[in-house]
Amino acid sequence: MLFNAYLILAALLLTYSLLTTLFTWENRRFVRSRMRELHAYTPQGRVAIYAPCKGIDLELENNLRALLRQDYHDFEVYFVLESTADPACEVVRRLIAEHPQIAARLLIAGRATDCGQKVHNLRHATAEIPAGVKYLAFVDSDACPRPEWLRSLILRLDRPGVGAATGYRWFIPARPSLANHLLYAINSSIALFFGAGGNHLVWGGSWAIRREMFETLAVRDAWKGTLSDDLVVSRIMRRRRLRVLFQPPCMVASPLDHDLRSMCGFLRRQYLIGRFYASNLWLTGLGLSLLTWMVLVASLAIAVSATFVRTVPLWIPVAVFAAHYALNAFRAAIRQSLVHSYFPSFASALRRARWFDVWAGPLIGLVNMAGLVGAMFGHGFLWRGIRYRLRRDGQVDAVRHQNSSAEIVARSQVFVLDRTPVRAVPWKRAG
Repeated sequence: MLFNAYLILAALLLTYSLLTTLFTWENRRFVRSRMRELHAYTPQGRVAIYAPCKGIDLELENNLRALLRQDYHDFEVYFVLESTADPACEVVRRLIAEHPQIAARLLIAGRATDCGQKVHNLRHATAEIPAGVKYLAFVDSDACPRPEWLRSLILRLDRPGVGAATGYRWFIPARPSLANHLLYAINSSIALFFGAGGNHLVWGGSWAIRREMFETLAVRDAWKGTLSDDLVVSRIMRRRRLRVLFQPPCMVASPLDHDLRSMCGFLRRQYLIGRFYASNLWLTGLGLSLLTWMVLVASLAIAVSATFVRTVPLWIPVAVFAAHYALNAFRAAIRQSLVHSYFPSFASALRRARWFDVWAGPLIGLVNMAGLVGAMFGHGFLWRGIRYRLRRDGQVDAVRHQNSSAEIVARSQVFVLDRTPVRAVPWKRAG
């Protein structure tokens, strides 16, 4: 009876794995098609870009400079900080001074007391949207958008039934460490769930919405007291049955540098936020991860038993394990081939991370499952120098600032985000 249960679970896992591989193949076709149309995007209408900042991210200056170099003709940029004491303030002021031809402003939002600092910054910045603005675009300070990012992001927002457009991130490891490679692979696997169709989550680091839609849906009011800006918007879109379109040219490069401890904290925070604001998706991910490892562990146990006792054919558990591993590796190879479409200049630098994603599937899956399981417990976490505690309904229960400058730290690295070597701003890792 137990062996029959194993066969049923194995069949479910392999069916899911095959369908996901076919989905990834179709996603690659979709992405390549949209990337070929990159230079044909010519939307019209003024855009307000909101860029909340906190501390010195890896490549912060390059990331923010990319916003001021968009090839769109009509936009303004609002950099939003907690205070002038934030170390990012000097960087922002310098960039604004270097680009006098761009309408850009520095906004000081003050400290958050009853919501996430990023949410507080966005609510402050969008309290009075300038007249004449047709679209609102949002971007994280650790994201480096391509020059075509803005016009690609707003291109399809005027279509009927469309609530928002989103991009996503592609991590660029600063060094070939185990932690960086694990996060790179986990993030890459999530990125391939963004594709054709309109049933996507909004990702807060690269998304846009029509001003009229933003005001009609009362997004700013919905953010009050919450921690997650993007998952709150995603929830609104689903309730209103509005589509969220993924725009491949809005995939942004995001420099990455973690050790194992900070990697675990990052994964737990991401999945904990998902548990509170997108519980169905978090439960689905947890269930699929547990199914995978139940089958793989059972396959090894049955194979060992069959070797010595020979109660069942040895080839069955071996075939199940091998088929799952092969499908996983093939799927990873498909998604990693998209680096040549998204960021061809990074293809060589990402070679080790890409091969790690292809061949280290079981380890990657185990770490990802540990992050999902870890998010089952607790209601609080530390994020950029601020400790938050959430209630069961997702409202922020407590906010405690642990330092005044909230410096985010990293090693000084050299990246090539626009084919021009630029040295990153030196930074230290916060305690």
